[in-house]
Amino acid sequence: MRAGVLFRAILMGPPGSGKGTVSGRIVSSFGLKHVSSGDLLRVNINRQTEVGMVAKSYIDKGKLVPDDVITRLVLYELNTLEEYSWLLDGFPRTVPQAEALNKLYQPDTVINLNVPFETIKQRLTSRWIHQESGRVYNIDFNPPKVPGLDNITGESLVQRDDDKPETVILRLQAYEELTSPVLEYYQNKGVLEIFSGTETNMIWPHVRDFLSKKLPALS
Repeated sequence: MRAGVLFRAILMGPPGSGKGTVSGRIVSSFGLKHVSSGDLLRVNINRQTEVGMVAKSYIDKGKLVPDDVITRLVLYELNTLEEYSWLLDGFPRTVPQAEALNKLYQPDTVINLNVPFETIKQRLTSRWIHQESGRVYNIDFNPPKVPGLDNITGESLVQRDDDKPETVILRLQAYEELTSPVLEYYQNKGVLEIFSGTETNMIWPHVRDFLSKKLPALS
């Protein structure tokens, strides 16, 4: 969506909440430019840009990328989209990041996907992958034909460290501690919209209907 009345939205939600699916549907339905902080990091690291190398130095040590580094990266990208409406995904994750963003761009809405942690835990810990190809299986709704084996090669499936139960719990706790103040920040500004549920396909119609009142859908 270009020019005219610009619309700026932020999508928030814990890992495994269906953010990737919802963001894709928002972009295809309403034509917003999708700006993902994770994608920006990967692109800049692959291109070995200055900010990408700084970010990589922290990631390689297992540390969070500092607020000023990730903020610089995202704001630079948004500056190239001045004429466009956009959907920001994965940023801001801290109040300082939100404050820095707010100095230049005041979001029209912040959509928070509120999915119970127990649902996410079940969803993520049921995920297994074929390491060589990246094929993903879920033992609940997309299981391999033979338990523990890839459908095509017959090779063993593995569970990523990030998807192991103890790691998932730590990731969700860390997310909650980090982002609760951000949600409160946007709640106080009157732009936070919370969509709760256990299934993405049940949450999405409510998100779509909410945005339809603010944006024209693509034909």
